[in-house]
Amino acid sequence: MRANVLIGTGSMRMTERPIPTPLPGEVLVRVHAVGVCGSDAHYFREGRIGPHVVTGPLILGHEASGRIAAVGAGVDPDRIGQRVSIEPQKPDPTSTESKAGHYNLCPHMEFYATPPVDGALTDYVTIGADFAHRIADSVSYEAAALFEPLSVAIASARKAGVTAGSRVLVAGAGPVGMLTAQVARAFGATEVVVSDVDPLRRERALDFGATSVVDPTISNVRELAVNAFIDASGATAAVIDGIHAVRPAGTVVLVGMGADEIPLPVPIIQNRELVLTGVYRYANTWPTAAALVAAGRVDLDSMVTGRYTLEQSSEALEADRIPGSIKAVVMVTEGD
Repeated sequence: MRANVLIGTGSMRMTERPIPTPLPGEVLVRVHAVGVCGSDAHYFREGRIGPHVVTGPLILGHEASGRIAAVGAGVDPDRIGQRVSIEPQKPDPTSTESKAGHYNLCPHMEFYATPPVDGALTDYVTIGADFAHRIADSVSYEAAALFEPLSVAIASARKAGVTAGSRVLVAGAGPVGMLTAQVARAFGATEVVVSDVDPLRRERALDFGATSVVDPTISNVRELAVNAFIDASGATAAVIDGIHAVRPAGTVVLVGMGADEIPLPVPIIQNRELVLTGVYRYANTWPTAAALVAAGRVDLDSMVTGRYTLEQSSEALEADRIPGSIKAVVMVTEGD
């Protein structure tokens, strides 16, 4: 099979590798579409993200969809041919975290495209059968690949306690920020304010869930008085301003990755009894993602602003630098 492999900082190489064999309980998926995530771009440009460092050849890509081509022992052979969205996690089912339902926090997790685990910029991948989620024929492969970042948004909105009538602030109008705004609206939020320094991104956010947008360099974000603040920017100033914007008994959810340590306004957190938490990937989100997309409550297809072939993976990894780009997708396999 073909694989476009990261072989060094800023360097990819098309190679041939053996098609993997699904183990018992796994399925083999012919990859159709792979979304490009910010973490992929970090690995491509810098060779690391946070504590995760690329130390050898690595296949990038963890936002993926495709069609089941084969099954391992113990998996219903009728699943062959199913169109699926891949939840790119391989947790240890016996870990304490997995048994508690928090399998995303499993310390033995194998996650696509997190060194040294290979990802999906290749023709075939294997995944546990329960993590290959069947999709409706009406859902495109591009949209199905984006169930992964949509799941981050769902996990974030759940942590934030977004519900009917909520007033929510989202910092960062990148793909996750826009998806979070859409999910917040779908969960019942009546006001979703999106903050970003880029005027083009602010404008696009109004098409993807935001009821209003603000430029944090001009507007006083701290005066917004919201029930929940979700940071999808990783910017220290955005985090601090967002915490100040939350009303008493509200919630702060940190999603974006920025500085390892930042000063926090402790009196604000204490005196308002704010809940401050983080999001690390997701758990039990794919059914909700599928339902939101099927109901038309979240628009994924319109977020795709660039399509590339597997051979063009390097260009796809640089697409976020193109003005107006929201989401790049690598079409590994054309057709159905």
